[in-house]
Amino acid sequence: MQTLKSGDKAPSFTLLNQHNESVSLDSFAGKKVLAYFYPKAMTPGCTTQAQNLRDHITALAELNVEVVGISPDEVVRLTKFSDRDELNFSLLSDPDHAVADAFGIWGLKKFMGKEYDGIHRLSFLIDEQGMVEHVFTSASLKAVPLEGEYSKFKTKDHHQVVLDYLAAK
Repeated sequence: MQTLKSGDKAPSFTLLNQHNESVSLDSFAGKKVLAYFYPKAMTPGCTTQAQNLRDHITALAELNVEVVGISPDEVVRLTKFSDRDELNFSLLSDPDHAVADAFGIWGLKKFMGKEYDGIHRLSFLIDEQGMVEHVFTSASLKAVPLEGEYSKFKTKDHHQVVLDYLAAK
């Protein structure tokens, strides 16, 4: 697993959102994109993370940042999640984890003594030219060896870590 880092070209992708519409990375030309990867819709940590991004979407938009959440969930589950939590950004379905693979965040995970393959909780801030500007990683992530500067976050403060990074620029 080779995780993308700052300075790498973000892989182009097109995925279906919670409204069953195609969304491409290219459709955000001229804007920064916070592509955040999460394991499963409607679970406690993923819900907290999404709700906080929802509640701070205006502050992110004022900084020219669009938010997209990407998970291996099917569109129908993303629709339920978006409707239930009144999410105001695109949730993208990556059921074959091709995009997660391209970003280098699909791999071996351990939970409660079990090992399985899944998404590692990372976020990529992609600049207006489609380059990875910064990588944010879950504070609990130990399985993925990362090099260089990464901002650590917890699901409850992910939005604030991103905003703090952007404010410091």
